[in-house]
Amino acid sequence: MIVVPVMLGLALLFALLLDTDRLRLRGFSRLAIFLPYAIPGVVSALMWGFLYLPDVSPFHFLLGKAGLPQPDLLDGGPLYLALANIAVWGGTGFNMIVIYTSLRAIPAEIFEAARLDGCSQLQIALRIKIPMVAPSLVLTFFFSIIATLQVFSEPTTLKPLTNSLPTTWSPLMKVYQDAFVNNDVHAAAAQAVIIALATLALSFGFLKAANSRTKQGDPR
Repeated sequence: MIVVPVMLGLALLFALLLDTDRLRLRGFSRLAIFLPYAIPGVVSALMWGFLYLPDVSPFHFLLGKAGLPQPDLLDGGPLYLALANIAVWGGTGFNMIVIYTSLRAIPAEIFEAARLDGCSQLQIALRIKIPMVAPSLVLTFFFSIIATLQVFSEPTTLKPLTNSLPTTWSPLMKVYQDAFVNNDVHAAAAQAVIIALATLALSFGFLKAANSRTKQGDPR
């Protein structure tokens, strides 16, 4: 999977940048990064879908003016990159807020001691901040995996704009296709149960890992 690592990597990068002391307009930057998550999936899919359409896309216009090839972003391989872009654009802000909140909870005395020892901002980020927000990274990883199992609105909204997107591209699209198009309610119900069990297993696995980590850190 490409979406989850890229999304979490960007979320971690933005959270670390927002946590630096020299950053200006921190509140505006935090809101600007989080805002795409607040936009409903259907609206964001429609917006990006029309940005991808060759007839109205500013990307195609700029590529044409520059004399560069104009690929169809809603066909073939570029289509899946376009879907990945929508997922990363919409999900990075939420994960950033989770990681940033964890960063703000780290005592300032730890950073002050590291600076007195001669650590640079990069060393503090790599050796202190990232290890201390590892539980938040695990949390956002499980949230992102669960979200990928539940993708439905974005590909369904883009489906009328392209013939390259299968009607069974995501698990929930397959459930919908079987239930309301093929009239195979039994198969749709079985698939829905499998998705629910997979979500439950991921959630249980995270809770168990979090509880074991808490017990290891308990001095009693």
